[in-house]
Amino acid sequence: MTDKPPTEHLSQLGHAITIPQKPEDAILERVPSPHPDRDYMVRFTAPEFTSICPVTGQPDFAHIVIDYVPDAWIVESKSLKLYLTSFRNHGAFHEDCSVAIARRLVDELQPRWLRIGAYWYPRGGIPIDVFWQTGPAPEGVWIPAQDVPSYRGRG
Repeated sequence: MTDKPPTEHLSQLGHAITIPQKPEDAILERVPSPHPDRDYMVRFTAPEFTSICPVTGQPDFAHIVIDYVPDAWIVESKSLKLYLTSFRNHGAFHEDCSVAIARRLVDELQPRWLRIGAYWYPRGGIPIDVFWQTGPAPEGVWIPAQDVPSYRGRG
């Protein structure tokens, strides 16, 4: 056992960091789960997520909700914010951005369970919502609904 705090190895927390220019350059950092012996859910909501359409070069906007049940690790939130922000100049379709975010988190954290709900604002008049999860949620864990309303425009 070490007397070092679990955040000593973090390179971004508490430091001025330049926003990564692409998701591949972003560093996702993790810290030990404070309760690895318990099932609990963590939710991150990014209501102003942006990326670039790979065809038109126009910005795309989404409201992203990430829910996960940690195992040994939790994501350090500043590194997650920087990772999500790195998509601002990244050209990819909605489906690719959404699933890539979830898969990167799964690779880094190895959670007991993870899901993403990506609620994209209309492109060409059609909103595209993307949902992905690792499998069934652990039994006995409260998993609240994401409650992001479907896009209704003016109707």
